[in-house]
Amino acid sequence: MEKTEAKQRIDELKEILNEANRSYYILDAPEISDFEYDKLIRELIVLEEEYPEYKTQDSPSQRVGGGVLEGFEQVTHAIQMQSLTDVFDKEELFDFDNRTKLSLGLDTVEYVTELKIDGLSVSLEYRDGMFFRGSTRGDGNIGEDITNNLRTIKSIPLKLTEQIPYLEVRGEVFMPKPAFLRLNELREVAEEPLFANPRNAAAGSLRQLDSSVTAQRSLDIFIFNVQAVEGMEFVTHSESLD
Repeated sequence: MEKTEAKQRIDELKEILNEANRSYYILDAPEISDFEYDKLIRELIVLEEEYPEYKTQDSPSQRVGGGVLEGFEQVTHAIQMQSLTDVFDKEELFDFDNRTKLSLGLDTVEYVTELKIDGLSVSLEYRDGMFFRGSTRGDGNIGEDITNNLRTIKSIPLKLTEQIPYLEVRGEVFMPKPAFLRLNELREVAEEPLFANPRNAAAGSLRQLDSSVTAQRSLDIFIFNVQAVEGMEFVTHSESLD
């Protein structure tokens, strides 16, 4: 591919992906599938690596994805909430394993494998065992304060069993499929637009300015990481999950 063709394709990909990000994360109305998006972002990354002079700060490859809606207070994340990296074949998985062992200076590494829950990534913060703030991932550095909406999710403890000085965990808020089907049935009867999938239904429900709407949506959460903690230590990731 010639340089002029590469620049033209990079610009085209940036436009497509930026619009897809806006539709997916801000409007909760995806226009392309996750698989198609992943393929396009991978193509962009490869082209930008080959032609670094065309990589810009506003490229979708340089951001986590998401944004902050007007109406919510902003929260600056002390620990950046990064996005996951996809792999498309086993060679890429082996490459990841080799890079991990090399960076740690180890011959073998033990892994924890977990289900990927498709919802909206959030941070939950506790002080002295009490839940005091919850926020969306946003762009990874700045999210939305959605504490009141998160308080409506019954699986989130408002008080921990231990008075840990400070704890921040990351989780995925999702809508179980039965709740999703029920919600769309009600919207169909009311002649309202249907949600495209459970992920967008969860995102749309969690980012309501009226928390009473969120409370009616039967949301749940899956916690998958300790972002920060004071008062205890963990040696392994599996320890933190326990």
